[in-house]
Amino acid sequence: MPTSRKAKPNRAASISDVARESGVSIFTVSAVVNNKSHVGKALRERVEAAIQKLNYRPNLIARSMIKQKTQTIGMIVPDIANPFFPMVVRGAEDAALKQGYNLLLCNSDDSLAKEESAIELLLSKRVDGILLTKAAGDFSPALRQMIEEVNIPFVLVMRTYPQLTKDAVISDDYQGAYEAVCHLARAGRRRIGLVSGPLKISNAKERWRGFRHALEVNKLPYEPALVVEGDYRIESGFRAGHSLLSHGPDGIYVANHLMTIGLLKAVEEMGLRCPEDFGLVSFDDYPWLSVFRPRLTTVELPKHQLGSEAAELLIQRMAGNDGKPVLKKLLPELRIRESCGFAQFVASSHSRQAPSGPETVTAVDK
Repeated sequence: MPTSRKAKPNRAASISDVARESGVSIFTVSAVVNNKSHVGKALRERVEAAIQKLNYRPNLIARSMIKQKTQTIGMIVPDIANPFFPMVVRGAEDAALKQGYNLLLCNSDDSLAKEESAIELLLSKRVDGILLTKAAGDFSPALRQMIEEVNIPFVLVMRTYPQLTKDAVISDDYQGAYEAVCHLARAGRRRIGLVSGPLKISNAKERWRGFRHALEVNKLPYEPALVVEGDYRIESGFRAGHSLLSHGPDGIYVANHLMTIGLLKAVEEMGLRCPEDFGLVSFDDYPWLSVFRPRLTTVELPKHQLGSEAAELLIQRMAGNDGKPVLKKLLPELRIRESCGFAQFVASSHSRQAPSGPETVTAVDK
């Protein structure tokens, strides 16, 4: 019969304690903990009962030294306060946990120096792979050498940086911007402005390209005074709003949600109204946008899917799948609401086309 000897109160239970409690060898306990198939059902249940009774937790550090793996993934995002990134992180964590990995999260504040420190930290923690939304700029030679020596996989999220890896999961930012500006054109807007992200970053460049192409296709002018570069934060949207709106555009496409909030603050200060004075389309969508007035037309990005597919690709690489580089582009979705003024434009077009009746003529004459 197995002996019932609990671990000392001030000491965590060891694998030896579990072996004594269940009356089996340490090797059998290890097989159960590591889910080996050769352990019979009755024996497995006995060991699992002892594990639960003693509140045994495997020594993950020791296990990682044996396996040369820590079962952890590092993830670095530019700004966790930006409401876009929590759902991306959640998607990555959900996918990681399904495969038995934990996620360590770092915030770079879009600073190259802080990003490099975060990578060094994650490498020192011996993570098995890293998900990275790249800040603008190139890595230092010292960091490049460290990454080469450690030789763990990276997968990029939302932004590309081929000097590190060609594996990336991004949204089709060009297509999203193109559809946004084309919709403003369909709503009768003819002088369309842009509040862009920082143009050193790949997705900001793609959104700018989509904006330019949509103007060309719709035979609309490109006016440099109606293009302002922001940094994806509220304050830059506020400054851009004052600059842009002083030139009187009748349509504006803003390249992310936080800059849209800043621009709307400028609109309020300047006493303008949307969509009466200008149409507006923003990038990215959130449940709380239904409380905005007017309700915002947006380009929704698949945030959770971006994180989960990036984590799944990284786990494949960590498992030794060294196939061709993968660049996944996830399609955005245009969600049409009130801020572009499309319904207002259609209604005014119909009224202009309607034939004037006798009552109308009499009213004009009066």
